[in-house]
Amino acid sequence: MTNLSVSSTRTEIKALLQLAIPLISAQVVQAATGFVDTVMMGHLGREELAAGGLASFTFQVFLNALAGVVMGVSPLVAAGYGAEQKTRIEQVAQQGLLLTVGLAVLTMVGMSHMDAVMLGLGQEPKTVALATSYLNVVLWGLFPAVGFAMFRGVVSGLSQAQPIMTIVVVGTLFNIAGNYALGFGKFGAPRLELAGLALASVMAWWGMFFALVVYLLWHPKLKVYRLFQRWYRLRFSLMQELVVIGTPIGVSILFEYGLMLVVIYLIGLLGTDALAAHQVALQTAIIVFMIPQGMSFAVTALVGQWFGRQDLQGMRRAGGVSIAIIIGMTTLVAIALLLFRQPIIGLYVDLSDPENAELIKLVNPLIVVVALGNVFDGIQKTTLGALYGLQDTRVPVLLNMLAYLGVGLISGYTLGFWVGLGAQGLWIGYYSGATTAATVYSWRFISKLRKFDSC
Repeated sequence: MTNLSVSSTRTEIKALLQLAIPLISAQVVQAATGFVDTVMMGHLGREELAAGGLASFTFQVFLNALAGVVMGVSPLVAAGYGAEQKTRIEQVAQQGLLLTVGLAVLTMVGMSHMDAVMLGLGQEPKTVALATSYLNVVLWGLFPAVGFAMFRGVVSGLSQAQPIMTIVVVGTLFNIAGNYALGFGKFGAPRLELAGLALASVMAWWGMFFALVVYLLWHPKLKVYRLFQRWYRLRFSLMQELVVIGTPIGVSILFEYGLMLVVIYLIGLLGTDALAAHQVALQTAIIVFMIPQGMSFAVTALVGQWFGRQDLQGMRRAGGVSIAIIIGMTTLVAIALLLFRQPIIGLYVDLSDPENAELIKLVNPLIVVVALGNVFDGIQKTTLGALYGLQDTRVPVLLNMLAYLGVGLISGYTLGFWVGLGAQGLWIGYYSGATTAATVYSWRFISKLRKFDSC
């Protein structure tokens, strides 16, 4: 390797980490809200933990699918930034906000009828009643949460993501305090239990959304972009471009998170202890998954900027460096999870309480599966982010369907119910889908670069 190549690679690593570390940190801190929610649900009771986990992840599926659709702004803004197209950046952000409003309103209407869906899927009536008390409140946080994700894509595309972490940290601390006050009736607040946890999350999301809007209007390098000027004006061709790029992203996330949602409902058929154990493993998995999630946002922006400049070597370096780094990070996380399984479980439930014995027995092997599977989950998410940077979203959604529905769901159901591994088998199936996705996304990224090189 020449000195020039070494220097370019080091520069790429530095640029990637400068963008990725704030995004990863923000994602981990934001996921800590769900962690705290889960801990508090566990202290409300096993039934509340099971129902709250079911409701919380149901909401997360809707939220992440919509965030994926509006995430189409990130590669478009990044390419516009790389090509120095100021007007296009402004118009993409404006259409992204308009799209966010429309999607949020429609989805809120659908979420208001989830109780009938849960009952139709065979969940226990008491579990559905508790879950509905959470969902009916938390749906009011859908717009600010999706709007925050959309504007995060804008600032990431412009390589100005550092304050995201600060906003999320403050919002998360507020959420934790609100959870404690409203969930348990502390500091003079009413005891609202699951509804209180949901209300605290809604208030935190609105606060983070407005904080990011203020930052966009205040920052010297960002306020030159008129992101809010006539945002309500529909630009059909640009909106169509945004939807064409963003919809496959949203559908891919829907398959990925939807598979886990199917797993939750299937585990719900195994009983309250199995569902509560799954929620402990799921929340742990969500926290560690935020590392590749943040990395994927960063690599989308960097590859997108090189794509805007039509620089093949830059695209190749950004993709390769990000994958190498995420493998190292997720391997270290896996070792930590395996070494500290019991203390991690002890954060959620009382290990000395005999009533939790069955739950603890069920969750132990799930943590092992999460530790090993997250390495492959990290590769697939990071590689997918690189493909998004190339504005390649339609073929990956087909590959995603093959991986998660064709491999993940079938193998998970087979292992869980036919082989008799229960929740552990369903989790192994999910990560089989992630491993398949990592393989086909890597093949796709290499193929796209080769095609670009031959042009």
